[in-house]
Amino acid sequence: MAKRFVTGRGDDPSSSSNRASYNTVRREPGSRLGGRYRLKIMLFFALVAVITAVVMTVVLAYVWEGQFRGYTRENMQRLAQSTADTLSGEYQEKGGWDDEVLDYARSASSASSDVGVQVVDARGHVLYDDTWARTRSTRDDDGALTNESATVLATPAQGGDSTVSADIVDKDGKVVGQVRLWSFGSEALLTKADSAFRDKSYIAIAISAAVAVVGAFLMGSIASRSLTRPIRRITSTAEQIRGGDLTARTGVTGDDEIGLLGETFDSMANTLERDIKFEHRLTSDVAHELRTPLMAMLVTVEAMQDGVLPADDEHFETVASEVRRLSRLVDAMLHLSRIENGKRQLKIESTDVVHLVRSLVSVQHQLFHERGLHLRFDDKTSRHECYADIDPDLIREAITNLMSNAMRYTQHDGWVVVGVANERKDVLVSVRDTGIGIAEEDIPKVFSRFWRSEVSRERATGGLGVGLAITKEIVDQHNGTIEVESELGKGTTFTLRLPITRASKE
Repeated sequence: MAKRFVTGRGDDPSSSSNRASYNTVRREPGSRLGGRYRLKIMLFFALVAVITAVVMTVVLAYVWEGQFRGYTRENMQRLAQSTADTLSGEYQEKGGWDDEVLDYARSASSASSDVGVQVVDARGHVLYDDTWARTRSTRDDDGALTNESATVLATPAQGGDSTVSADIVDKDGKVVGQVRLWSFGSEALLTKADSAFRDKSYIAIAISAAVAVVGAFLMGSIASRSLTRPIRRITSTAEQIRGGDLTARTGVTGDDEIGLLGETFDSMANTLERDIKFEHRLTSDVAHELRTPLMAMLVTVEAMQDGVLPADDEHFETVASEVRRLSRLVDAMLHLSRIENGKRQLKIESTDVVHLVRSLVSVQHQLFHERGLHLRFDDKTSRHECYADIDPDLIREAITNLMSNAMRYTQHDGWVVVGVANERKDVLVSVRDTGIGIAEEDIPKVFSRFWRSEVSRERATGGLGVGLAITKEIVDQHNGTIEVESELGKGTTFTLRLPITRASKE
């Protein structure tokens, strides 16, 4: 059963390899990965909490304080009005001021030891004052303070914000007196209970701010640990790679910036590992490929020097053929390197692929016939033409490499069919042979540099081993793919799938 393998658009089967053992790198003494960053985050959270507490305190000082004072003033005003209404009723019932009427003022005064109550008549004479209970008082025969005593003993706080008052009226609506209320020891009409409540409120705010700062610091610690953990892993992985462990990976993933950073870092590490392994493998492969012809030349020359072999044209031709082989190998490697490094710029043209392949088959037909092989062109396009944005020279080279590969590994009287077809947005160029085929386990290796199957290595027609690598790189440059189907002993089919419309390679 034929096995199928697809490569291209960034896939490189030759780069697959098993990972080596995981070795950690000893951390430098005193290394603190992420320590300062964590501290900065914690301090940032704490600073935000402090600023929030300060802003809240300022807002309360200018807004809540005013509202609180307005609330206490309204309460005091209601108490003054209630006392004035009561005294008005008693005044109307008694027909004037007497001790029974003023007793109601005393009852209002006794409601709170922090509130001062003063009652004055229409002439401004003080009839009742809370300070009497706290200082020496003198009354005349009518129970009223003398003007001198009133001036000395009546000590309510003065000013529009320090007192409240309410008029006492008779049954005709005439003002006969006034009730004045104030708070002892305060110029803002705050009783001791109100002041205590306000102070406790500010203390509670201060405690809440302190708790918020501590909580923010703890949250900052937790958040910073969460944020710095992947950064520490990336840093540790970078140290491991620097120490020579190319298999180290962060394993950090996610949709946020740090997750993307981890994925990008791992992708970079994969590329680095692949490139370094490829460099080592390439060095080894080149050395191996160069050693064979060099040793053949060296042995032949030394044999001629020692007189073992005659210095005739036959042996000189042996040396010359090996030199030509070395030259072709070096040229192929330089060509592959230029394509890979982008030094060979693509010259994209709208090209009729059917005409290109047909002409190529026509040129190669005699060469195949001399090898005892049958070569045929198979046009499966509907209009017998298919234009695509390609570099015709490079695509011609890629197809030629596939045809040469088929010719090299197809037995005498075998067939090689080169076909063209279009499928949706792609054009397909296939090279099918009835050759020796490729073993299943070898299919992923066919595009590796210098790789040849064991059977082909024994053949005198063995190639340089870089043709398929060049072909794959050319197809990659065109954002295409190569499909390989093969069955050992029955043949192989290589199919180039190239996009009809050229798109930028990401």
